[in-house]
Amino acid sequence: MNTQPAPDGAQIPADSPHLRVLAQYVKELSFRNTGATQASDVQPTIDMGVEVKSRPMGERGDAFEVDLCVNVAARRAEAMMFSANLVYSGLFQFMNVRPDDVEPLIWIECPRLLFPFSRQILAEVTREGGYPPLLINPIDFTPLYWAELRERQSRGQPGAEAAAPPAF
Repeated sequence: MNTQPAPDGAQIPADSPHLRVLAQYVKELSFRNTGATQASDVQPTIDMGVEVKSRPMGERGDAFEVDLCVNVAARRAEAMMFSANLVYSGLFQFMNVRPDDVEPLIWIECPRLLFPFSRQILAEVTREGGYPPLLINPIDFTPLYWAELRERQSRGQPGAEAAAPPAF
């Protein structure tokens, strides 16, 4: 059996399943600042949307580009203060992973790895826009994955047969 050294000196079997982050990057970023000159002590209402997209990459189909799309709009009353749109992407390679496990990794684990970087970028952009840093609470991507599966089931698309979360 082939092994690779682990960080703590333990040996990891070469055929064990693992995920490699090949790259991560800002794919798209926009910030529209329409309310910076309107000082106010009133907290804005923040609307946020999150979406995960993916597409296979490479000749062997073992790598995927995963996009974490975050859209934020801040309003005071009816006035738009700012809006930010970020697509933060990563290129991930799955090695020795069962085909049934790839989709949950794409929808849950990959966005979980991308999220802290997306959060930091949005905090810095809003701070540079003259506002307090926008600190987004951590996101549990598991319910988003199950919602996507249920949506596919309602449309009769592939992968919908597992549209109920596992019982624990």
